[in-house]
Amino acid sequence: MTDLLRQLKPGRMPAHAEKLRADVRAFLRTAMPDLAPEVRARSWLGSDIEFSRSLARRGWVGVTLPRAYGGAEMDVFSRYVLVEELLCAGAPVSAHWIADRQSGPLLMRYGTQEQKAFFLPRICRAEAFFCIGMSEPGAGSDLAAVSTRATRTADGWLLQGQKLWTTNAPHCDYMIALVRTSGDATDRHHNLSQVIVDLKLPGVTIRPIRDLAGDAHFSEVFFDQVRLGPDALVGQEGQGWEQVTAELALERSGPERIYSSMVLLETWVQGLKQRSPDVSHARTLGRMVSHLATLRAMSLAVTAQIAQGGSPVVEAALVKDLGTAFEQAVPAWISESLDADTCDDTLLRVLAYVQQMAPSFSLRGGTREILRSMIARGLGLR
Repeated sequence: MTDLLRQLKPGRMPAHAEKLRADVRAFLRTAMPDLAPEVRARSWLGSDIEFSRSLARRGWVGVTLPRAYGGAEMDVFSRYVLVEELLCAGAPVSAHWIADRQSGPLLMRYGTQEQKAFFLPRICRAEAFFCIGMSEPGAGSDLAAVSTRATRTADGWLLQGQKLWTTNAPHCDYMIALVRTSGDATDRHHNLSQVIVDLKLPGVTIRPIRDLAGDAHFSEVFFDQVRLGPDALVGQEGQGWEQVTAELALERSGPERIYSSMVLLETWVQGLKQRSPDVSHARTLGRMVSHLATLRAMSLAVTAQIAQGGSPVVEAALVKDLGTAFEQAVPAWISESLDADTCDDTLLRVLAYVQQMAPSFSLRGGTREILRSMIARGLGLR
């Protein structure tokens, strides 16, 4: 583990990125809907298309994409600041989130000129929304075990199979799916490719999965002989594993793997300000802040590697594993600290929601078991 941590050289937030923070906060003061804390706690699971489009008009969707495609051509540090501020405010960003974070950069790196010209401007205008087709029944987060198949035909591809735990699928226009284009599941990392699926095509069925909090942001997606055009393939056939692991480094290392419980933490701290200082509460707060500061430093270190053109897959897995453990610990620590003086109704509503959602924090983006297996391989222990 020490060797892996040594690879995470400290990353400094550049001055130009830090300068963006004041602009984002000013925007949020005027453009952010007036939402109750228990609604803000949903943040990157909260969808508001008009809010996403108001961000897009500022150039804050597709921020790292080139101006030629409608992007702001900012660096990954600027996007980090933007994400940090949006999540800490509890902004409803789910509509454009995946397209901005993963799908756009993936298409920019591996897509054809035609794919870039068609999709990227629409992503930057918050007019095209994407979901990710990775997990499957019987495979879960073991992406090398996927069995959904795209078979080449005379006029394109024929898609058959199923995806599971797909975030926001009912509200999305497209999915980028990891599929087998030859061989079978025993081939593991070989013969995998990525394809773009228009979710309005005949043969696509989306079934939302309702969770304990009453939300339905996860879905099952079924493909029954779905016909795709020849231009559906992203990148090179058979190179899907390389592509998807580069994509997952973007998904696993960012602030969204640290800040899911921030509105709860803020609500709890606001309540503490109304009462006399308490040593036990100070100790709990100090514990959370020290964890948060360390995790943010690690996350920034991964961002620095990405900024230098790296693909820090193992390091991102480490940050994601530790980050989601922290996200799950926050509601537990706050719950343990509650007494009659700190149990206000607003806090209890936010706490109830985050407690219900917390088990999913270590599932989305890769389960703890899969991530630790990756880390073990990175350390040469497997």
